[in-house]
Amino acid sequence: MHADQPAAEGSPQGGAPRVLFVCVKNAGKSQMAAGLMHAAAGDSVEITSAGTRPGEAVNPLSAQSLLEVGVDITDAQPRPVTAGLIAAADVVVTLGTEARIDDDLVAAAAQRQPGTRFETWVTDEPSSRGIDGIARMRLVRDEIAARVDDLRDRLLAAPTN
Repeated sequence: MHADQPAAEGSPQGGAPRVLFVCVKNAGKSQMAAGLMHAAAGDSVEITSAGTRPGEAVNPLSAQSLLEVGVDITDAQPRPVTAGLIAAADVVVTLGTEARIDDDLVAAAAQRQPGTRFETWVTDEPSSRGIDGIARMRLVRDEIAARVDDLRDRLLAAPTN
């Protein structure tokens, strides 16, 4: 149910566009994306994140890599993705290839709020090239930051008539 399609501009319901970032544990990539979007868009985008199998805490290296660019996610807590979170979003972004949102959750969300757009961001995995630790997290952070900036620009673009 995920498509690598551009998100709609703005929120169909009016107001700030709402984005849900999802990864497996909600401890790394989705938390990084949420923190980076908040830094990039402020209150002009409503942001939340969740995991398909949430971990216990945010990955310390993810948090450290964001602190290096002035973004603090150290107090963030992983939580599960729910139909309510999906229904509350205009755009749901799944990060990585391992996170799979249950089809039943997507169907339940669609009954509450049709029209949610889905994107999948397949991110590079530096560890497959032997890059680990904070060096790996910096590369992941920078790739996610570029994608976040693109999504922010698409969401906040003035409609053309």
